[in-house]
Amino acid sequence: MSTSAVFSRIVGSGSCLPSRAVSNDQLAAEMRSRGIETSDDWIVERTGIRQRYLAERGTTTSSLAIEASRKALADAGVDASEIDLIILATSTPDFVFPSTACLVQASLGNKGAAAFDVQAVCSGFVYALTTADSFIRAGRARCALVIGAEVFSSILDWNDRGTCVLFGDGAGAVVLRAASEPGIEAAELRADGSQMHILSAAGNVAYGQVTGDPFLRMDGQAVFKQAVTVLDRSARSVLAQAGLSLSDVDWFIPHQANLRILTFLARKLDIPLEKVVVTVDRHANTSAASVPLALDVARRDGRIQPGNRVLLQGVGGGFTWGSVLVRM
Repeated sequence: MSTSAVFSRIVGSGSCLPSRAVSNDQLAAEMRSRGIETSDDWIVERTGIRQRYLAERGTTTSSLAIEASRKALADAGVDASEIDLIILATSTPDFVFPSTACLVQASLGNKGAAAFDVQAVCSGFVYALTTADSFIRAGRARCALVIGAEVFSSILDWNDRGTCVLFGDGAGAVVLRAASEPGIEAAELRADGSQMHILSAAGNVAYGQVTGDPFLRMDGQAVFKQAVTVLDRSARSVLAQAGLSLSDVDWFIPHQANLRILTFLARKLDIPLEKVVVTVDRHANTSAASVPLALDVARRDGRIQPGNRVLLQGVGGGFTWGSVLVRM
């Protein structure tokens, strides 16, 4: 039996956005018709968001995930039958069960691959990617499909301008394949459940009815403070784990929550802003989909090249966070 080490590498990516792009002006007009005052200036000043993509009623998380997955498979030159592991990160699954990953599997025509969802909110893709890498390193899988997909508009209170203007819908996916040299060079996942109250959607379905509050609720200031603190620490930890410094990072893709968080964090880490991939202005916060969406955008427009080191970070409700250092 071979004793040579097995690693994993990203060999393809894909993404999917709903067809309906909604500008701040359009959203503000809709909200004013319900007696809620907001404006493009108010949203841009506080968040950096200029538009978001919102799914029509009836659009499911699985439908966005399937399209992103098809594009990732095509980009990788991998047939769906070659996939032996599917991990899908989402907070807005189609059903209680089966998992949304199983729905994607069925649509792709794959049979036999392990398929399951992970729920770490906006850290979900980083959690899923790290999990898939662990499966491949352990010899439990050879080719994984890792997806972040959300229809977050379905859990927003559209009368709460402090949250509803922040989010959008979408999906991103990557194909992760076993390799002789490391692509995932280091990773770290963390959580602090005692901070659950600062960002949550604390409702559930029980005995045939919704109990609790089914909408997303957030303490924005607390989230900002917690996010920049833990992501700064996590970035430095992952680079130290890899024996590298922050100057070795070619591209930085943090969770696309708020432009203020992105710029503050980049300055704290002394990463030049021109090395930060920003899509929050176009996509808003798409939760578990934000990191793979941004990664796919930067790969397809030519910024991220083979051999580049990319630092991916997620932070979200739970409270969860994590970092993955990737060599493309």
